[in-house]
Amino acid sequence: MTLLLPAGDYRTTYRADTTIFPTRGSRLGVIVFIAVLAAAPAVLDKHLLSLLIQIGYLSIAALGLNILVGFTGQISIGHAAFFGFGAFASAYFANAGIPVVLSIPLAGFATTAVGMVFGLPAARLKGLYLAIATLAAQFIIEDFLNRADWFTGGVAGTIAPPFSLLGMTFDTDERYAYVVLVAVILAFVLAANLLRTRDGRALVAVRDHYLSAEMMGINLTKYRTLSFGISAFYAGIGGALYAHYLQFVSVEGFTLLFSIQFLGMIIIGGLGSLLGTLLGTAFMVLLPEVMQAFTDALAGTPIDSALGLRDSLAYLREITIGLAIILFLVFEPDGLAHRWRQIKAYWKLFPFSH
Repeated sequence: MTLLLPAGDYRTTYRADTTIFPTRGSRLGVIVFIAVLAAAPAVLDKHLLSLLIQIGYLSIAALGLNILVGFTGQISIGHAAFFGFGAFASAYFANAGIPVVLSIPLAGFATTAVGMVFGLPAARLKGLYLAIATLAAQFIIEDFLNRADWFTGGVAGTIAPPFSLLGMTFDTDERYAYVVLVAVILAFVLAANLLRTRDGRALVAVRDHYLSAEMMGINLTKYRTLSFGISAFYAGIGGALYAHYLQFVSVEGFTLLFSIQFLGMIIIGGLGSLLGTLLGTAFMVLLPEVMQAFTDALAGTPIDSALGLRDSLAYLREITIGLAIILFLVFEPDGLAHRWRQIKAYWKLFPFSH
């Protein structure tokens, strides 16, 4: 959808045309949104604050997957494995004596190296064949995490020290929320600026038409592999934030189902959309809460007695996630970000329909 600008608001330079905030309203909206998030630890209870923190570190990991799938046109169904590797890498570095504030970016770079190794098949594979290759990455990394006791602590897991900076320890939800908020802002600003650079435009060109991109001199092997590295970097950072939030990491959580949930986040939010990544992640984190409220509301009713909803909540949650992905693919393939753009266009054009 074409961006709707107020009358008299022109773009006369390339720099102005690629600005992150195309209107004053969008810039003001982001500032207000960040201010609201900054005030959240003071007003939200512990459960809601925990959900907000989850949305934060998962959105960073999902952003990496959206750069790979939505902006470069590749596919990965092993994203949870990179997320887990980043979590264990940061805990390993922190336990070795490196400050946590440095362990988190180091974990991102270590995960980048792993991601680029598994991204090498992308130079020759695409579509279903590439999906199977990334599925192999999921199982290989899972097996490594299960066997490398020196790295992960084995079945007992490993301790991840709390985040600390300038003598202050961020070991409560109220304090750690600010760590995640700063990380989310940096991650999204970095991604937005990346996509405005020469390399970012090359990634999009590879997605739009790889033959045309190659004819223009774009090195397909380089950018396809690079996109896997960038995706893994974001996954590693998200995993590291997850580890230092829980202060404990075990090998059970980074399964194929978790990778499918990451894909669900970017499909529901909108492929190729930074805002959609945030919306899709919030949707997937809050969906189980809605299902919990739904089953609580039906508790004791004949429907609950007949179907046993409370006993099947875990399965019901997985069914709902799968159903949501299917419904969005059928009825809203461009995701929540597209719906948000339509709402804004309606607001600007009202009372005219077009």
